Amino acid sequence: MSTEEKSLHFIEQIIEDSLESGFPQDKLRFRFPPEPNGYLHIGHAKSICLNFGLGLRYNAPVNLRFDDTNPAKEEQEYVDAIKEDLIWLGFNWAEERYASDYFQQLYDWAIVMIKKGKAYVDSQSSDDMAIQKGTPTQPGVDGPYRNRSVEENLELFEGMKNGNFPEGSHVLRAKIDMTSTNMLMRDPLMYRVLHRHHHRTGNDWKIYPMYDYAHGESDYIEQISHSICTLEFVMHRELYNWFLDQIYVENKVRPHQYEFARLNLNYTVMSKRKLLQLVQENIVNGWDDPRMPTISGLRRRGYTAASIRKFCDIIGVAKRENVIDVSLLEFCLREDLNKTAPRVMAVLDPIKLVIINYPEEKEEWLEAENNQEDESAGYRKVPFSRELYIEREDFLEEAPAKFFRLSIGKEVRLKNAYIIRGESVVKDANGTITEIHVTYDEDSRSGSGSESSQRKVAGTLHWVSIKHAIEAEVRLYDRLFIDEAPDSHKEKNFLDFMNASSLQIAKGFVEPSLKYVKSGDKFQFQRLGYFNVDKDSSTEKLVFNRTVGLKDAWEEKGKKEENLLMNTQKEINKYVKEKDENNAGLILTNIVDNIKSIDNFSLLIQTVVKNVKNDNNSLLFANLILNYSDNVFAKDIEPELLAKLYGMSLKSQLPLVRVSVILNLKKDLINLNNFKTQVSELMLTEKNEKVLEVLNELHF
Repeated sequence: MSTEEKSLHFIEQIIEDSLESGFPQDKLRFRFPPEPNGYLHIGHAKSICLNFGLGLRYNAPVNLRFDDTNPAKEEQEYVDAIKEDLIWLGFNWAEERYASDYFQQLYDWAIVMIKKGKAYVDSQSSDDMAIQKGTPTQPGVDGPYRNRSVEENLELFEGMKNGNFPEGSHVLRAKIDMTSTNMLMRDPLMYRVLHRHHHRTGNDWKIYPMYDYAHGESDYIEQISHSICTLEFVMHRELYNWFLDQIYVENKVRPHQYEFARLNLNYTVMSKRKLLQLVQENIVNGWDDPRMPTISGLRRRGYTAASIRKFCDIIGVAKRENVIDVSLLEFCLREDLNKTAPRVMAVLDPIKLVIINYPEEKEEWLEAENNQEDESAGYRKVPFSRELYIEREDFLEEAPAKFFRLSIGKEVRLKNAYIIRGESVVKDANGTITEIHVTYDEDSRSGSGSESSQRKVAGTLHWVSIKHAIEAEVRLYDRLFIDEAPDSHKEKNFLDFMNASSLQIAKGFVEPSLKYVKSGDKFQFQRLGYFNVDKDSSTEKLVFNRTVGLKDAWEEKGKKEENLLMNTQKEINKYVKEKDENNAGLILTNIVDNIKSIDNFSLLIQTVVKNVKNDNNSLLFANLILNYSDNVFAKDIEPELLAKLYGMSLKSQLPLVRVSVILNLKKDLINLNNFKTQVSELMLTEKNEKVLEVLNELHF
């Protein structure tokens, strides 16, 4: 096997094997088949890059086919958005097709199947059909209408087509095997009655084919050679092949289905239903809200097509499900923008800085490099004057030793300009600093070559000349959810994990070179992150979106929280050993504060789970988390594990553990009742005064 062959992913290897076995290269054909019932998201981008990437690799056509078989949920708006996303990602399709193009052919094939005794009209209710289908461990049974005559089936099916029956009254089912171990093969639905307007066929049809029937047959009509879908369709493959068996004729390409692992991204949801809920409940501002994982949302936020394609290339094509860290997507974006985004200066939380020894009427236009990563980007002129804006966080009147920004008596450099020294401040009646007064070293201008200009100082600050500054609205976007897996927790709604700080709006000031920017233009605001111009922007009001920070703040926060919990567990040891009551109280206060500061639900759950073991300090830690966390409660823990925690804690030799578990049971009335006997026994035998005190507060 060559080096190139070793680097192939498994679907490419399947295609290579097909070609080696004699399949004609010119018969290769692929398709991307979205259902137009919502906007595409980053998960679809993986499928897009896979299918169109195969087309490019093998010089084969790739169709864009809309599987539009459910008019109740599909709209032309979604069709248009999907096409726009594909073009933006850089892909062109060979033919634009629709499953609705094939409605007549699909109907004709269904008639043939009825005549062959392979399909029948069922008039049961959906509930009765579900019972009749059995369970994964119990075979189904034949329904009362399974053996209708061909004539009656044809008559009823035509009546369904003509709109003679209400929705839900009849369905057409394939007649396969009600005892199959694959429940999808137990006489699946082929058609249902829907009196709905279709975005392309209008009111021509009163029946619509089910996805499982239409999808494979559509592949056959288009002569798709390799039908690639995600792993949840593995069990559908048998049905896919059965439907093809009914229509396949020799000398035509027979499609084959292959499955790959879908893209699962942490800190987001990929379900179209849940994304639609976010839109419909106005939790976000539409499908293209920059916090959404939709391609249109990512585009509006400032993501580049190249970064998304690179991301899909890095994660590859696999057979097993896994969860990709969103930080990898952000890394791909930073890597791309670092090469292409011009550097500019903007101040988002401004405080006035006055250079008291700079002439009042003087102004200079200093030279600033546009992008040090791109030699062809050139330079621009930036105005400098006596009064500037800097970031409020870049100044402390009295600063600690490791504060490398401006403070009284300390020097820093202004980017592309001069070295300044903090002299004094002006405060309002409330004691808030309103102005910072500094002096500058006239000989220290950047790039002048003077001895002073080469003097090293601790920090460099960005700034904007007040006289020349342009006001802008800056939308500071962050992740939409605070949990790694917001829709994976039992008894929890994914909306419980919304990030209250996912959008913050600042009134900022930008340098004058940005006066005539256009929607979609991208920049690095120096020291702040990457930003792009929003579609809401105009010459009268500039609007910028924060695309991504210069560093992964979430990774830093995650490490801090993990370290904080580890250190808190060490504090538990000190707390248990401390003999002085006052000192113990101070340690406990610190432990509680630490627990309350942790937002990461999954991390807290994992910590509780890991500490349910026969160790007093561990049991105490788990109980304290349940007692004091504002994010995790008893109902969030698996019942069996929670019962184990309670049971072991009540038997603990350490009074602190017994006190803590009783306080938790006091709030958990269901489990308090379950442990009534054990708690009652403890009341009779307990000797410790604090334990007795909390026991006496219980009311059975």
